[in-house]
Amino acid sequence: MAVLKAMMFREQGSRHPQHPPKDLTAAPDPAPRPAGAGTGPLFLLATAACILALAATYYFFVRTTTGQYIDESALVEAVDFHGPTGKATTKFLDWLPAISLAIATVVVLFVTIMRRRWAAAGIAVVACVAANLASQIMKDWFPDRPFRGVQTLDLNSLPSGHTTLAASAAAAVFLVVSPRWRPLAGFLGGTFAVAAGVSTLINQWHRPADVLAAFLVVGMFTLPAGWLTLRTGNRWNVWDGYGEHWAASRWWVALSGLAGVVAAITGIVSLLQISADYDTQDTPTSYFWAGVSLIVITGYLFTVAGTLLFGLAARRRRSPGR
Repeated sequence: MAVLKAMMFREQGSRHPQHPPKDLTAAPDPAPRPAGAGTGPLFLLATAACILALAATYYFFVRTTTGQYIDESALVEAVDFHGPTGKATTKFLDWLPAISLAIATVVVLFVTIMRRRWAAAGIAVVACVAANLASQIMKDWFPDRPFRGVQTLDLNSLPSGHTTLAASAAAAVFLVVSPRWRPLAGFLGGTFAVAAGVSTLINQWHRPADVLAAFLVVGMFTLPAGWLTLRTGNRWNVWDGYGEHWAASRWWVALSGLAGVVAAITGIVSLLQISADYDTQDTPTSYFWAGVSLIVITGYLFTVAGTLLFGLAARRRRSPGR
């Protein structure tokens, strides 16, 4: 009987092979990195870069003769575009505050109510309000333009309030949406802010440096707010990377980069034209296009850098094999 039981046991074992033994020495699956973890120094460095760039922008374009001449020449040459284009941009600027507030309010409220992202909404609103308050304070705090031989209004107009409003509204939307929507939100928001900045130049409301300063002010407040949003919203700041959704396509980043490259080429051509005609002072629109290029390059540079940084900082889901 004992021999029969042993034979039956061996037969059952041959029909039902055992699972391979688990490797007890293998390292356990690593826990997913929390959103924003390890990227604090990058956000801090980017914020410091915005502050230093703002100081450099003010010093060069306001305190030096060369900077004043470049900035004022772009503003003067903008009069050549103040025809039908000027009328359209004037209407756009008239509606800009209402459009900016409406877009930001609708998106932030929708996301907050539907997704319960109360902390993110609060941080985004505080950053938006702080950027606009800082922009107005800086206009009064920065000294007026000193006379450097350039005929211009001595009142300080840096940074541009309209551009700050447009860019900060776009940044607020960017902060509250989930990572899969940020590439699209970055491209649309960056385009909206760039359009606002260029419009202020066409209407001769602001010089190019005023718009550049507005972008930097918004960056100063959006970057720390973004890191706080990531750290306090670990549950929803998660994605599978670029391509997981049509709004997360790399094409949105590529389009922003392409716009910046086209603007850079335009700026180089304009500067070469200025250099070639320097002796005759015959530069009907070269300074204007150089100023537009500076605005577009800066706006889309922030778009690309911000999208990549937030994409890097967002939490990744575990791979399907884990």
